[in-house]
Amino acid sequence: MKPARIAVICIAAVAAIGLALVVRAMGSSSNAPATPAAAADTQPKARVLVAAHDLAPGKKLTEADLDWKEMPVAEVNPLYITDGSTPVPAKPVEADAKAAPAKPAAGTVEGQPSAVAKVARAANDIATGGAKADYVGSVVREPILAGEPIVARKIVRAGDSGYMAAYLEPGMRAMAIRVTVETAAGGFILPGDRVDVVLTRQLDNNNNGATEGAASDRAKHATGTVLENLKVLAVDQTTRAGDDEQSVVGATATLEVTPKDAELLALAKAEGELSLVLRSYADTAGPSGAVRGAQRAAVAARNTSVRVYRGGAPEVVTIP
Repeated sequence: MKPARIAVICIAAVAAIGLALVVRAMGSSSNAPATPAAAADTQPKARVLVAAHDLAPGKKLTEADLDWKEMPVAEVNPLYITDGSTPVPAKPVEADAKAAPAKPAAGTVEGQPSAVAKVARAANDIATGGAKADYVGSVVREPILAGEPIVARKIVRAGDSGYMAAYLEPGMRAMAIRVTVETAAGGFILPGDRVDVVLTRQLDNNNNGATEGAASDRAKHATGTVLENLKVLAVDQTTRAGDDEQSVVGATATLEVTPKDAELLALAKAEGELSLVLRSYADTAGPSGAVRGAQRAAVAARNTSVRVYRGGAPEVVTIP
């Protein structure tokens, strides 16, 4: 047999063996059941709002505290917060329910968001910050672990009942005082600002026996700072000023104080008129609370008075 013919026969045999192996492999793969990983990849997924790291009670949420996590739609609890790009069941389906199969939402194909829905959602996220922005500024009510989905019962959003109690720092109290446009820096004091509290009071003028029209009959006043660097929690019921809001005019201002400072502030309210002095953002790192000596001066309900006789006429001199 010629060498050329032997080479052709060998090549044909090798090709036949290779083709048989390929056909066998294709047949076995088509009959094998799909792996769980492959099946899981075909399931529709939703983006769920989760904690980016551990969150303690009283924490005010920022953009960096929140993150999105993809989860299979079947595992998404109706209480979870999603971005809305993928429809999720509104409530668990009862075992004995005989309802018809739910139809895919508009803009989706078999539970998956269409390209138009994805583009529209991305544009909305860029313009408004998406669903995440709606929860920035909320306060944590219960501990939330990193990666744990955010649920409504564990946070308090601005305007909800209990927001002020959750917003307060541990050990602090909220106390309101009456203000006007003049005593609140023309309305330029906003929630979150830092202020000093100034007391203006009228001094006692016990001028018994003094002649009418004497200098001692004129009212005398004293003023001084009693509390400094206090945080403004709210003006009236406004706990957060709008982005384009330059001033807030209200009848009350709620301040964050310690229990002892609350007693001093209550006494100062009874003694005279209180004014709020707005502090610069660059001057908010100092001590906060009662000014040294202010409590001793506020507790003194009466001032020291000395009666001086000049030419037989009594004159009362008040020492503040």
